[in-house]
Amino acid sequence: MGNLYDYHAAADDAQALGIFEDGRVDDRFGTVGLKGVDPFALLGAIEAALTGVPEEQVEAAPRFCELLSDPHHEGHWLVSLTDTLRDALALAGSSRLEEAASAWTLTEDGAGHDAELIADFLERLADLARDAGQCGLYCGISL
Repeated sequence: MGNLYDYHAAADDAQALGIFEDGRVDDRFGTVGLKGVDPFALLGAIEAALTGVPEEQVEAAPRFCELLSDPHHEGHWLVSLTDTLRDALALAGSSRLEEAASAWTLTEDGAGHDAELIADFLERLADLARDAGQCGLYCGISL
Protein backbone atom coordinates (compact mmCIF):
# COMPACT_ATOMS: atom_id res chain seq x y z
CA MET A 1 0.00 0.00 0.00
CA GLY A 2 2.50 2.70 1.04
CA ASN A 3 2.61 5.56 3.46
CA LEU A 4 0.50 8.66 2.93
CA TYR A 5 1.82 12.16 3.49
CA ASP A 6 -0.65 15.05 3.71
CA TYR A 7 0.74 18.57 3.75
CA HIS A 8 -1.22 21.51 5.09
CA ALA A 9 -0.77 25.01 6.51
CA ALA A 10 -1.74 26.36 9.90
CA ALA A 11 -1.22 29.55 11.87
CA ASP A 12 0.87 27.75 14.49
CA ASP A 13 1.72 24.36 15.96
CA ALA A 14 -1.36 24.30 18.21
CA GLN A 15 -3.71 24.88 15.29
CA ALA A 16 -1.84 22.33 13.17
CA LEU A 17 -2.13 19.72 15.93
CA GLY A 18 -5.82 20.50 16.35
CA ILE A 19 -6.47 19.99 12.65
CA PHE A 20 -4.38 16.84 12.64
CA GLU A 21 -5.89 15.27 15.77
CA ASP A 22 -9.44 16.00 14.57
CA GLY A 23 -8.59 14.15 11.37
CA ARG A 24 -9.94 17.07 9.37
CA VAL A 25 -7.18 18.55 7.29
CA ASP A 26 -9.72 20.82 5.63
CA ASP A 27 -8.36 24.20 6.58
CA ARG A 28 -8.79 27.20 4.29
CA PHE A 29 -5.55 26.46 2.44
CA GLY A 30 -6.39 22.91 1.43
CA THR A 31 -4.20 19.85 1.50
CA VAL A 32 -1.44 18.55 -0.75
CA GLY A 33 -0.96 14.81 -0.67
CA LEU A 34 1.84 12.51 -1.71
CA LYS A 35 2.08 8.76 -1.41
CA GLY A 36 5.29 6.88 -0.71
CA VAL A 37 7.86 9.71 -0.54
CA ASP A 38 8.90 10.45 3.02
CA PRO A 39 9.39 14.17 3.83
CA PHE A 40 12.61 13.29 5.70
CA ALA A 41 14.04 11.78 2.50
CA LEU A 42 12.75 14.44 0.11
CA LEU A 43 12.49 17.86 1.69
CA GLY A 44 16.01 18.28 3.06
CA ALA A 45 17.42 17.81 -0.42
CA ILE A 46 14.76 20.05 -1.98
CA GLU A 47 15.34 22.85 0.54
CA ALA A 48 19.10 22.55 -0.01
CA ALA A 49 18.64 22.72 -3.79
CA LEU A 50 16.37 25.78 -3.57
CA THR A 51 18.41 27.71 -0.99
CA GLY A 52 22.01 26.64 -1.61
CA VAL A 53 22.38 25.65 2.05
CA PRO A 54 24.07 22.26 2.59
CA GLU A 55 21.58 19.45 3.19
CA GLU A 56 23.19 18.54 6.53
CA GLN A 57 22.63 22.11 7.75
CA VAL A 58 19.00 22.06 6.54
CA GLU A 59 18.34 18.79 8.35
CA ALA A 60 19.93 20.14 11.55
CA ALA A 61 17.46 23.05 11.71
CA PRO A 62 15.19 22.79 14.77
CA ARG A 63 11.92 22.65 12.79
CA PHE A 64 13.06 20.34 10.02
CA CYS A 65 10.54 17.47 10.22
CA GLU A 66 10.20 18.09 13.97
CA LEU A 67 7.73 15.64 15.50
CA LEU A 68 4.84 17.55 17.03
CA SER A 69 2.39 14.75 17.80
CA ASP A 70 2.55 11.89 20.26
CA PRO A 71 5.60 9.79 19.28
CA HIS A 72 3.90 6.67 20.64
CA HIS A 73 0.84 6.90 18.42
CA GLU A 74 0.95 4.02 16.00
CA GLY A 75 0.84 4.97 12.36
CA HIS A 76 -0.18 8.61 12.58
CA TRP A 77 2.23 11.52 13.22
CA LEU A 78 2.56 15.23 12.51
CA VAL A 79 5.85 16.97 11.68
CA SER A 80 6.67 20.61 10.99
CA LEU A 81 8.40 21.95 7.91
CA THR A 82 10.83 24.84 8.06
CA ASP A 83 9.84 28.40 7.27
CA THR A 84 12.91 28.53 5.04
CA LEU A 85 11.46 25.74 2.90
CA ARG A 86 8.06 27.48 2.83
CA ASP A 87 9.64 30.74 1.68
CA ALA A 88 11.91 29.05 -0.89
CA LEU A 89 8.95 27.15 -2.37
CA ALA A 90 6.83 30.30 -2.47
CA LEU A 91 9.54 32.13 -4.45
CA ALA A 92 10.48 29.29 -6.78
CA GLY A 93 9.23 29.20 -10.35
CA SER A 94 8.27 26.07 -12.24
CA SER A 95 11.67 25.60 -13.88
CA ARG A 96 13.46 25.87 -10.53
CA LEU A 97 11.11 23.30 -8.98
CA GLU A 98 11.64 20.98 -11.96
CA GLU A 99 15.42 21.28 -11.53
CA ALA A 100 15.17 20.48 -7.82
CA ALA A 101 12.92 17.48 -8.51
CA SER A 102 15.27 16.16 -11.20
CA ALA A 103 18.31 16.59 -8.95
CA TRP A 104 16.56 14.69 -6.15
CA THR A 105 15.77 11.73 -8.41
CA LEU A 106 19.53 11.35 -8.96
CA THR A 107 20.15 10.85 -5.23
CA GLU A 108 20.04 7.55 -3.37
CA ASP A 109 16.69 8.46 -1.76
CA GLY A 110 15.24 9.67 -5.05
CA ALA A 111 16.37 6.80 -7.26
CA GLY A 112 13.45 5.17 -9.02
CA HIS A 113 11.10 8.13 -8.56
CA ASP A 114 9.59 9.99 -11.50
CA ALA A 115 10.99 13.54 -11.70
CA GLU A 116 7.80 14.83 -13.34
CA LEU A 117 5.63 13.50 -10.52
CA ILE A 118 7.93 15.01 -7.91
CA ALA A 119 7.95 18.33 -9.79
CA ASP A 120 4.14 18.28 -9.89
CA PHE A 121 4.04 17.66 -6.14
CA LEU A 122 6.51 20.51 -5.56
CA GLU A 123 4.35 22.83 -7.71
CA ARG A 124 1.32 22.01 -5.55
CA LEU A 125 3.35 22.42 -2.35
CA ALA A 126 4.67 25.76 -3.65
CA ASP A 127 1.09 26.89 -4.31
CA LEU A 128 0.22 25.94 -0.72
CA ALA A 129 3.26 27.88 0.52
CA ARG A 130 2.22 30.96 -1.47
CA ASP A 131 -1.35 30.75 -0.20
CA ALA A 132 -0.20 30.19 3.38
CA GLY A 133 1.81 33.41 3.54
CA GLN A 134 3.42 33.48 6.99
CA CYS A 135 1.56 30.42 8.29
CA GLY A 136 3.59 27.30 8.92
CA LEU A 137 3.61 24.16 6.79
CA TYR A 138 3.09 20.72 8.25
CA CYS A 139 3.03 17.10 7.14
CA GLY A 140 0.69 14.47 8.51
CA ILE A 141 2.10 10.97 8.14
CA SER A 142 -0.16 7.93 7.99
CA LEU A 143 1.08 4.36 7.67
